[in-house]
Amino acid sequence: MTKIIVTVDGMMCGMCESHVNDAVCRAFPVKKVSSSHSKGQTVILTDCNIDENALRAAIGATGYEAKEISKEPYEKKGLFHRK
Repeated sequence: MTKIIVTVDGMMCGMCESHVNDAVCRAFPVKKVSSSHSKGQTVILTDCNIDENALRAAIGATGYEAKEISKEPYEKKGLFHRK
């Protein structure tokens, strides 16, 4: 699974977060999406490879601007995860 972190410019409230989350969910097969207007970012968990330009376009269609995009491997840590 991949964790994609997108810096999003223009989100001001919970409804803004919802608009971005809905746009990403409609455009791509994702496991989870969460946005934070206070952090100015959206975090996406997915098993698929999402094209950065397509992601920028999907977020841009909502009126917000996707800035920096970073990807990293994601492993779910269970309740009894050992370090």
